[in-house]
Parts: sequence; C-alpha cells; structure tokens
Amino acid sequence: MIRVEAKPEYPSFDADVRRPGTAFLATCPAPNSEQFRKKNFWSRSARELHAAYSGICAYTAMYLPEQWTVDHFLPKTTHPSHAYDWSNFRLASGRVNNSKGNQPDIIDPFMVDNDWFYIDIPACLLRPNPALEKENRVRVAGTINSLRLNQDDNYVQERCNILMDYAREDVSFNFLERRYPFLAKEVARQGLTPNALRTLFKL
Repeated sequence: MIRVEAKPEYPSFDADVRRPGTAFLATCPAPNSEQFRKKNFWSRSARELHAAYSGICAYTAMYLPEQWTVDHFLPKTTHPSHAYDWSNFRLASGRVNNSKGNQPDIIDPFMVDNDWFYIDIPACLLRPNPALEKENRVRVAGTINSLRLNQDDNYVQERCNILMDYAREDVSFNFLERRYPFLAKEVARQGLTPNALRTLFKL
C-alpha cells in the first residue's frame, strides 16, 4: 500500500449518486445490508472511480483491468451517512473488498505514509517497515493480515510475476510506475536493477 491522493468527484456525481442516496436515507436512515443492496447508487460511479484513480486498487496498488468495486472505506452499514459520499469511496478489487468487509482497523490509503509498507524480495511478501513505531507496525501488520495481502496467493504471485517481467526487461520501470506503483517505489527504494532482480529470482 502507498499513499493515494484523493481525486475530486466527477461533475454528475451529485445527480447520479448523492441526491438519490440522500433521498433514500431520509426515508431509511439506518439501512441494513439488504436495503443498501437495493439502493446501491454508488455503483453508478464505478467507471468514473476507475478512471479517476487510473485503475489502481487503493489497497494492493495493482492495476485492475476488470472486476473492480466501489469500496466504502467507512463501512456503509456502520456509517450510513457516508454511503453515498465520493470522499468515502476507494477503488478496490472484488477480493480485497470482500476481505475488508466491515473491519474497522484497516489503514486508509488516503492517510498512509509511503514508507509504512515494504516488500520482501524474492518472497514478494509485504512487511511493516521495521523502523516504524510499534503502534504503526501493528497497524500495518493487521492491515496486511485482514486484507489477506500475503495469504492470498493471487496477490503474491502477481507481485512476483511483474517483478520477474521487469527483471527480464519485458516491462519498463515506467510501466511499473503506471500499473504497479508500490512495486516501482520498492524497486527504487531498494536500488534493484533488472540484473539484481534476476539474481534474486535466480532467473
């Protein structure tokens, strides 16, 4: 995870999402999950959310060509007044959104510092920066575990595959920056050239 800069809402968001959502909440101020499912006006903003954040998942910092979702950072069932707020939306893969659920202690990608999460290469596992204060190390480790960023082999394998593609020079560093910004940040921080990565991955 790296810092995600919040983007402004698109011009028709108020008409598409906020106004119908506000009208619904006026009649049903504390909806349950089933009631929200029937009034999922936020889904109207999914394409614009993907475009605004260049298709990058807020939690995995990996490009989502498909199967992206609108995640409510503050869960809608516990914070219904924010269910239709653009500022509460995070672009997320379906898997990571399902893992996140209503868990309250996930680090907000809008608030994280860029040096909180490290990657262990060649294992391609995420770790807390060991220099962090204990409280933040615990928060980072908890977020990694809650979102299954290491337990889900799909994430781990994708990180390894992209790094090996870069090691073989099949993709450029610019590609990493555009599609896998966390990996680009870590490659730069660790001073890893393609040749160094080939050695680490034994390619």
